[in-house]
Amino acid sequence: MAIATAGMTIALTMGLAAAPSKVAAKAEATDARLTGDKASTTFQLTLSEGLMVQAFTLADPYRVILDLPDLTFQLDPAVGQKGRGLVTAFRYGLFAENKSRVVIDTTGPVKITSAAMTRVGSGKSVRLAVVLSPIDAASFGAGTGATRPQEPDAGAKRSLRADKKATPRERSKPVVVIDPGHGGIDPGAIGINNVFEKTIVLAVAKQLESALIKIGGYDVKMTRTDDVFVSLDDRLEYSAADDADLFISLHADSIEGKKFAESVRGATIYTLSDKASDEQSRLMAEKENASDLIAGIASANQGANDQVQNILFDLMKRETSNFSADFSHVLAKRLGKTITMSRIPRRSAGFKVLKQSHAPSVLIELGYVSNQNDEQQMTTAAWQSKVASSIAAAVQIYFSKRTAERP
Repeated sequence: MAIATAGMTIALTMGLAAAPSKVAAKAEATDARLTGDKASTTFQLTLSEGLMVQAFTLADPYRVILDLPDLTFQLDPAVGQKGRGLVTAFRYGLFAENKSRVVIDTTGPVKITSAAMTRVGSGKSVRLAVVLSPIDAASFGAGTGATRPQEPDAGAKRSLRADKKATPRERSKPVVVIDPGHGGIDPGAIGINNVFEKTIVLAVAKQLESALIKIGGYDVKMTRTDDVFVSLDDRLEYSAADDADLFISLHADSIEGKKFAESVRGATIYTLSDKASDEQSRLMAEKENASDLIAGIASANQGANDQVQNILFDLMKRETSNFSADFSHVLAKRLGKTITMSRIPRRSAGFKVLKQSHAPSVLIELGYVSNQNDEQQMTTAAWQSKVASSIAAAVQIYFSKRTAERP
């Protein structure tokens, strides 16, 4: 089946007969590739069976979005990192419960000239082919998907966190919210051996959850427990709904250029500030704050983004800021005894996910996946357990001190 479009969101399906009502295995994406040149570029995705696909475009930055039912992606981890023709890169993953997404970054404004789904051989497999051609910026506008709701619907959000509380809790235990960065369609930084940041931080988060539960005395929550995308706004919402007493966001860094990648390594702890402590921190916050764009969510207008940056620090209580700094200090000492720290281990910048006016918060960059030594260590269970134990010990020290200081 093929559809041509001049500017509308399109839906595409093989039109197969409905299957009997039963629980079926997930469809698989088994191959993805780019063909063509800058006059016409085709994105091809081979699927184990025909599915409904919705395709649309977004600007700022220019992207083509393909939404599909939940897929199992059996693809080479390196696929999509190199572009061709009108495409600079593409990525894929779970965007919400039962919803997968492919985000195709383009060199400029493009239109979907045609979309076709054809059978491969005599089996059920099909090949989706989306043909792109250049278009002028005025004709592209904000993209065909600009007016679509870009985030998971309310039902999907609720199902991601069934334990989210709707009523105030009794403060019998401090609530610690662990936030594994990125996830699903957003892989985060990609290591020199194609290790994904999202995978490392989720593994460490689970180890940290176990360590805190073993210590006892804490109500431990996680913003995600599997490989699914969670928007920055949702992470903040989850923390507020859980009435967090401490928010810990886990990440891993990367740096461009082989020369610097070989020498730059180590963990860094960030807290929120209206002005970055240095240029590197400013760039890091800018990159992390763009994660929603990476996942194919339409950008807010620039004025709103500037306003968010200007009010970040104003929204944060001074007391909470001081407690964040206290925890950062304790954490740096504990981690410094366990793993390699960066040259400047404590920094600050305007990270959106740290806009926690109700709770002290830190963002930990565990190391550099662009550095071979760091990447190798971060993928081992022993290292992950060691780091989790150090963070858990810092949590224990922090809350013990808070308890002692109370009248």
